[in-house]
Amino acid sequence: MEWINGLFCIHTALQATVVLSLIISIGLALGKLRIKGISLGVAFVFFIGIIAGHFQLSIDTTVLQFAETFGLTLFVYTLGLYVGPNFFGLMRHEGIANNLWSFAVIALGTIMALGLCFITPISLPDMMGILCGATTNTPALGAAQQALESVGLSGKGAALGCAVTYPLGVIGVILGMIFIRRFFVKSADLKPKNNTETDKTYVVQFEIINPALNGKTLEEISRMSHIKFIMSRVWRNNDVIVPFANTKLQLGDNVMVVTTVDEVAALEMLFGKKIEKDWNKQKIDWNAIDTHVESRIIILSRQVLNGRHLGSLHLRDTYGVNVSRIRRGDVKLLATDDLRLQFGDRVTVVGAPQDIDHVEGFLGNTAQNLNEPNLGAILIGIILGLALGTIPVNIPGMDVPMRLGIAGGPIIVGILIGSLGPRAHIISYTTPSASLMLRKLGLSLYLACLGLEAGNQFFETIVRPEGLLWIGIGLAITIIPVIIIGIVTLFTHKYDFGTICGILCGSMANPMALGYANDTLSGDTASISYASVYPLGMFLRVVIAQVVIMIFCS
Repeated sequence: MEWINGLFCIHTALQATVVLSLIISIGLALGKLRIKGISLGVAFVFFIGIIAGHFQLSIDTTVLQFAETFGLTLFVYTLGLYVGPNFFGLMRHEGIANNLWSFAVIALGTIMALGLCFITPISLPDMMGILCGATTNTPALGAAQQALESVGLSGKGAALGCAVTYPLGVIGVILGMIFIRRFFVKSADLKPKNNTETDKTYVVQFEIINPALNGKTLEEISRMSHIKFIMSRVWRNNDVIVPFANTKLQLGDNVMVVTTVDEVAALEMLFGKKIEKDWNKQKIDWNAIDTHVESRIIILSRQVLNGRHLGSLHLRDTYGVNVSRIRRGDVKLLATDDLRLQFGDRVTVVGAPQDIDHVEGFLGNTAQNLNEPNLGAILIGIILGLALGTIPVNIPGMDVPMRLGIAGGPIIVGILIGSLGPRAHIISYTTPSASLMLRKLGLSLYLACLGLEAGNQFFETIVRPEGLLWIGIGLAITIIPVIIIGIVTLFTHKYDFGTICGILCGSMANPMALGYANDTLSGDTASISYASVYPLGMFLRVVIAQVVIMIFCS
């Protein structure tokens, strides 16, 4: 029996590995079970951790803190790295609206907490701890405790309130999303509505009937119109032409143009006639259109080209080919000259087969290079994220500086490297499977440790009278804002349910609920909207915790 005790009871590095692996494996297995079409996915790891902690299963405290910190950091950093390439584009379009809905969730929960202070015997310091636990925001708790100490009050009550309400705060967001989906979500709401964000290109055919274009080169037309488009083919009588800057158009030419949906109407006015043929169907054999012109997708796998502008490669002049669009992850981008290339881009090249062969050698097209995850860049990014999270930020009017913490710093650095890394020639590409594995591993480690830590006193606390009151209030502060804002947002019909879930999870700083959303919904809209609201939402909660205490307790 000694070897069994060594595996499960005696605190060693081996025992910690066994216990965490057991909790995670059981939780992930049970997370696949569906009851009336609903499963908890990776969130089940948290429940198994609570049960294990309740039965006095534990690991060394230092190892627990390391695994919990590393798991959360790995998850949020790789999440930021994953959504980074499209983050700033999202912020320019839907990001402001997403954050306004997130602020609504935060404001409603804060108002509820302050209102309950007047109708319950709970003091404001204790209520702030309950609010931090209900919203699973430990940075806000740290800020609240420091603010309480600065006004001469103890922060122990706040810490206890957070510890009691934190577990159900994690679960409450999931319960709120399940409730909304069960009673208010229609099948159409489950389909992603951000197609214009993932496919930023539109293929259309025109016939040149504008006499002003007769004899004009593409370069002249581009200068006089200021419309962004790529012309990939020209049909003239029975000939197919790969057009270049000096190609002159003639009346009666049919041209295939890659542009954006917003530019189609302007191009129709420019060229004269739009051919009513759908070139944007999912499956089109582009090489069957013409026998002399080939369309081929080439993988950019030469590291020296990472961060270079497409126009600086001079592919038209050097190789006699056109680049019509770039696929980056799940996003299709218009191949303009000012587009900055990234390692792993799928480049659509149109031209003669022998010319494309030469371009293929230049761009690399070696899939093997992409299968090797750049772990060094990931770990360096984590270091930078943790360093950013520890920097104190002094806010006017507040005695206590704010810090982004181990969750805020890494996700911001991940977003910056994912979006701006190529400008500094940083290889941030990670294969989709490797990215998913790292995110799930990090989240699973974090949830196992969180559940194991909370399970030791969880059931004892909830049976106490004050514990039941605190838990009930905390659960209400968690669920009610999520349900109300979630339903209101859903009824605007501007968002799919995945995007709404991401907004709700981000506003509540709840990565476990995001894991549930990703496991039970198709597409990446939940992760993208989560990343768009998380940094500002967390910052606002930290500021609110300090402002409330400074106003009402000083």
